[in-house]
Amino acid sequence: MKVAAEKIPFNVDHIRQDFPILKRKINGYPLVYFDNAATSQTPKQVIDTIVDYYSNYNANIHRGVHTLSQEATDKYEGARKKIQQHFNAANPYEIIFTSGTTHAINLVAHGFASELKNGDEVLISALEHHSNIVPWQMLCEKTGAILKVIPMNENGELIFAEYEKLLSDKTKMVFVNHVSNALGTVNPIKKIIDKAHEAGAMVLVDGAQAAPHIKADVQALDVDFYVVSAHKMCGPTGVGILYGKEKWLKKLPPYQGGGEMIATVTFEKSTYADLPHKFEAGTPNICGGIAFGAALDYMNEIGFPEIAEYEHQLLEYATKQLLEIEGVKIYGLSEEKTAVISFNIEGIHPYDIGTIIDKLGIAVRTGHHCTQPIMDFYKIPGTVRASFSFYNTVEEIDLFIAALKRAKAMLE
Repeated sequence: MKVAAEKIPFNVDHIRQDFPILKRKINGYPLVYFDNAATSQTPKQVIDTIVDYYSNYNANIHRGVHTLSQEATDKYEGARKKIQQHFNAANPYEIIFTSGTTHAINLVAHGFASELKNGDEVLISALEHHSNIVPWQMLCEKTGAILKVIPMNENGELIFAEYEKLLSDKTKMVFVNHVSNALGTVNPIKKIIDKAHEAGAMVLVDGAQAAPHIKADVQALDVDFYVVSAHKMCGPTGVGILYGKEKWLKKLPPYQGGGEMIATVTFEKSTYADLPHKFEAGTPNICGGIAFGAALDYMNEIGFPEIAEYEHQLLEYATKQLLEIEGVKIYGLSEEKTAVISFNIEGIHPYDIGTIIDKLGIAVRTGHHCTQPIMDFYKIPGTVRASFSFYNTVEEIDLFIAALKRAKAMLE
């Protein structure tokens, strides 16, 4: 009988040793990296996987009979199975490799161009990233469908009662993020999905911000499409996935034409390959896909419940310390949120804060965070956003707070 491996106790000092970049100094100060919502850092286990690929079995995948091609194919398809298991998809071929979340969303938007007609309605939420707004606007312009917005309240939460009012037999699609990248709000996506399905609508969930913190079960959620990016989950940039229910993936047309996505080609007609290859034209990011699998191995070894609990402690501590600074206003006060804090200091532009604390080694994001409608709702140009990961520490938060106080004193 196989004995399950013993879970390694959560030890942030031990975990930090896996991230070479955390040893860097910026302007003579130790790096404090609080821009994890934009991209996470990469552990040496994933870096080693990338080096191993290019050092030992770099080759194109599928159809190659030589050893390197077969090894690369096995590793790449093995990564697909890891991702399937992580998100609990029913089948490996329901996992489509993409270049990231934006690519995955556009793939679905392209496919549904033939499914919508003039007067149909599409719902998105007020909390969306631009990548989950613009493709649907373009789709509506092309088809004559009407885009409607699920409103939010001052706490940065969707108003569920208003969502229910918007749903009708005209609603064909609902698009919503699992977690807001700007505010950290965790949306009640299971309730949203169930209500949409009652109205006969399809649902796509942007899981880019949730996936580093929450292990989504796509079958339990009954979601039609779920999209994520590897680089927010300790993996490399330039790779992500689209999960889609088999029935939808079979129905949608290919997004791109080329090699790999075909069954037969003649000058008269081409036929398309089976899933998942139908949506994976050309040579993929082979190394990226394999490294994504390694990143999931790494995070699962630590444990997502342990990650979530520790990050929540960081969020609570940082929130308390921030609110003790006079003039700080935090945006996004949902009871359910991940480790993201968006804030401003009265009378000071967020860009100025970000520039000064960078000189002290603190990396945060400033601006509208690709969520201009949220900034318009609050009538602000942008915010300072500090976003935490499981390799951050309370001591780093203390350095961040001290740097903010110094910046505030200089700018007042």
